Amino acid sequence: MKSTATNWEQQKKNEIVHFVLRDALRRVDVFVGGHFFTSYLYGQGTLRKPVLFPIIAASGSEVTRGYPLAPRPGERVDHPHHYGLWFNHGDVNGLDFWNNSEAVPEEKKRHYGTIVHKAVTGMQAGETGRLAIEKDWVTPDGEVLLTEQTTYIFSGGEHYRQIDHHTVLTAKEKKVVFEDSKEGMFALRVARQLELPSDEPAILTGEDLAPTTEKVVSQEGVTGNYLNSEGVQGYDVWGQRARWIKLSGEMQGDSIAIVIMDAPENPNHPPHWMARGYGLFGVNPFGSKVYTEGKEELNYELQPGESVAFRHRVVVVDGRDFSGEEVEEIYQEFVE
Repeated sequence: MKSTATNWEQQKKNEIVHFVLRDALRRVDVFVGGHFFTSYLYGQGTLRKPVLFPIIAASGSEVTRGYPLAPRPGERVDHPHHYGLWFNHGDVNGLDFWNNSEAVPEEKKRHYGTIVHKAVTGMQAGETGRLAIEKDWVTPDGEVLLTEQTTYIFSGGEHYRQIDHHTVLTAKEKKVVFEDSKEGMFALRVARQLELPSDEPAILTGEDLAPTTEKVVSQEGVTGNYLNSEGVQGYDVWGQRARWIKLSGEMQGDSIAIVIMDAPENPNHPPHWMARGYGLFGVNPFGSKVYTEGKEELNYELQPGESVAFRHRVVVVDGRDFSGEEVEEIYQEFVE
């Protein structure tokens, strides 16, 4: 019997990726095999960070939550800073880049940082499409703390989509400290169907997209479950160290699996995971204190001119679910 990795390679049969730059709308649209996959949004409306949004499986299911950018009925309306797929951190030189959104009151904005898109530096279509971006991490006073060079590598086939995320952060004129924070760093906010079932009441959008006036308890259509590389499942994956985590469930009657992978060369690998039942699915290399109840702490420093690199992969598969053994083989392909 052939290995899962070999079967995975045969299954993928990459389709052509192409881009459409819509600078007037401040976005780059990404297509796989002629089908819309995602958009890189950079400064549209009230964004405080560039993101990939929405993210759509090959089956057409939208795996990202719509709120607050494009609300859909039945969604949670919490955490207005959670949208799409993003990369930032909760405490950089005392500034909160993670929680920044238009919901922050004017008198508190001085405590928040913003990630500003600077340029699209490259777009290359093909069986793997490459989108290269420059960004700045900026204080409320306009000072650039960090420059960011990010390359997204997109690919896809009949039943899968893949995003490789390569980022290099470089400190500018002063030392930059990523203080230990549970809120970071590479994260995805998923659709309601991929949340984990819960009996806790929540504010949801109604059919008119307006939030319910009272919290309600509903598990309708909620089917998600986590599995990490160490065999931990469900709510227990939060804060645990792992090389990868899979989130699986059903959308529109079809199986969906999302896997996020962390490369061995990343800082603090294997990292802790900010994976919540309510739909936040993220990996946090610069957080340990909260996750370990104070037994570990990581405050990561960059001197002026120093850099740190990160590499992640996101795989979205429809029509089936992966076993832990299968994900591990796919992870080894990512590592190699």
